Amino acid sequence: MHTDWTIYLTLLGVGVIMLLPASSKALIRCVALLTGLAGLAVGLADYVHYNRIVGELIAATGSGFVHVRDVPWIPALNSRYHLAVDGINLPLVLLNGFVCVTGILFSWNIEERTKEFFAFFLVLIAGVYGVFLAMDLFLLFVFYELAIIPKYFIIAIWGSTRKEYGAMKLVLYSFVGSALVFIGLLAIYVAAGSQTFDILELAKTPVGRELQFWIFPLLFVGFAVLAGMWPFHTWAPTGHVAAPTAASMLLAGVVMKLGSYGCFRAGMLLMPEGLELWKWPLAWLAVVGIVYGAAVAMVQQDFKFIIGYSSVSHMGFVLLGLMTLDVYGLSGAVLQMFSHGVVASLLFAVVGRMVYDRTHTRMLDELGGLRKTIPFAALTFVVAGAASMGMPGFSGFVAEIQVLIGAFRMSPWLAVGAALSIPITVAYILNANNKVFMERDKPHGGHGHESGNGEHEGHSLPPITWPEKIAAVILMALLVIVGLYPSCLMDIIKPNVELFLRGLS
Repeated sequence: MHTDWTIYLTLLGVGVIMLLPASSKALIRCVALLTGLAGLAVGLADYVHYNRIVGELIAATGSGFVHVRDVPWIPALNSRYHLAVDGINLPLVLLNGFVCVTGILFSWNIEERTKEFFAFFLVLIAGVYGVFLAMDLFLLFVFYELAIIPKYFIIAIWGSTRKEYGAMKLVLYSFVGSALVFIGLLAIYVAAGSQTFDILELAKTPVGRELQFWIFPLLFVGFAVLAGMWPFHTWAPTGHVAAPTAASMLLAGVVMKLGSYGCFRAGMLLMPEGLELWKWPLAWLAVVGIVYGAAVAMVQQDFKFIIGYSSVSHMGFVLLGLMTLDVYGLSGAVLQMFSHGVVASLLFAVVGRMVYDRTHTRMLDELGGLRKTIPFAALTFVVAGAASMGMPGFSGFVAEIQVLIGAFRMSPWLAVGAALSIPITVAYILNANNKVFMERDKPHGGHGHESGNGEHEGHSLPPITWPEKIAAVILMALLVIVGLYPSCLMDIIKPNVELFLRGLS
């Protein structure tokens, strides 16, 4: 398997873009798209191969890992350039590839500093690939920081709505979380005898229960900040609103998954006794985040804030599933990472690119009747909204029902608490759909009033472009394919979750 080439090809794309003249905007876009497609192709090829061998691999080695690259990196620290894939991170590698390609297509209209935008975009993508693949704690941390830095510039330069504030808040929260993670990983390194940063080796090295009691929350909370865990979630809606469409897609689609993945791979795998000590308070914090995010989304009047708080709510399902320590809950959490990544990317694309870029407003009271002018956007929102609500036939249903089953087996009250968000989610999705796409005769920001044929008086909205349609169809297809055929991912997720739980017992 050659999954590490997702990183190298992406960085190669950055290098090529930087060599091109800034005036060659069409060529820059094409290079970025080809780079994204190359990374996705590598991920898909390795997925097909891994799906074919996962059973034999586990039977032969007792491990679900395929070691892609393992060479010395920083000998003085015993840190290695160790990359590997299993059924936990491979779906996230695929998610990153799909969000990269569709994000580029939704950014086809970027005219301001096009060269710099796509260079920063691809650096962020490379960092995300690296985090998902790294099996060395120090290497993971380096890639983690690499993914944070471009976010600031993308939002601060190409964003809107208090973009400097949103970018700074996001980065400050990220670096506070990173500081906690850094302290935690140094503590593990020292407690394990300063012999290695290798995650799989550290998992075999016992650390005292007393140390785990305080190291585990450092690691888990440090990563969970980026996952939008309540009450450290406030950067997320602000950052989403300030970010341009592609950056919102990346933030909600993959960057928040860096946090939840780090919680699992660094916190839970290395600190099993600390996990046992802290799982109940963290599970209840996840439930609070689920209900709180949904309730706040319900009362928002800004379309993008609705989706921003919705992301906080749905990421709560991921954290709750992780805390169940149950095969259903954990499998559901991993699938929810993939599902929410696709759903959130699609919703932010509708809000940011299809609606806001055309109407120049996100306020619900200033929108209405857009099903007539941009019917494709209305269709896309209905599909994404149905998946977000957890409707059967979409990936969100499969993921959330497993999390709820795992939560119920842990405590019925946890499941009941989390399930309270479902009718609230239905309410705010339907309310947004009604106000934005169904109602008529409302003033639109800067466009006058809507006429009976769904056009603004004197102004018709630009049609949805082919790059937008292609990207939207790709994401909608993923929601339906995984919803109707969840075993395409569960066949590699579940065996690896079972191995993890077996290691805890």
